[in-house]
Amino acid sequence: MKQFIANKIRESIAVKEAICQDEPLLNTIRLVAESITHSLQTDHKVLFCGNGGSAADAQHLAAEFSGRFYKDRMPLYAEALHCNTSYMTAVGNDYGYDQVYARILRGIGREGDVLVGISTSGNSANILEAMKVAKEQGMIVVSMTGSTGGKMKEGSDYLINIPSTDTPRIQEAHITVGHIICEIVENNLFGA
Repeated sequence: MKQFIANKIRESIAVKEAICQDEPLLNTIRLVAESITHSLQTDHKVLFCGNGGSAADAQHLAAEFSGRFYKDRMPLYAEALHCNTSYMTAVGNDYGYDQVYARILRGIGREGDVLVGISTSGNSANILEAMKVAKEQGMIVVSMTGSTGGKMKEGSDYLINIPSTDTPRIQEAHITVGHIICEIVENNLFGA
């Protein structure tokens, strides 16, 4: 059992090592942090969406921006779009689950806002629909996916495609990359 545990940790480390060796991906992470910084500097917001574990990741990262990360500083406008259960169940029932994120973006998304869609497969129908609306409204679209990018690859301004096909390892890397982006943005806005 100890060997099994150690092997799982090594698998997670291997994915992160692969990210470290991927210059284009590292540059994309930097560009996403710059884009989010600019959006927040110009009084816009960062909106996150995902399903299942990726919804939890969306909520986690939104909280790092809106609450605090390392610094005791002003809150930043960031939110996960799934947190209103009444909204999610009503829209899912009345319009279909593929519309839950698209519909809310029609109401609150504005040009210059950033949408961060998180999906390990890159094929989540409700996130794909949200991306279409975000593009129509002039939002910046960031996709956090697994290795292929799935269908989300095409509609993304920035694709953070973690070099793995193993869902738990992808999710672990999403949080690591998300934390790095939070730290860069916080340093950009409030000093290193």
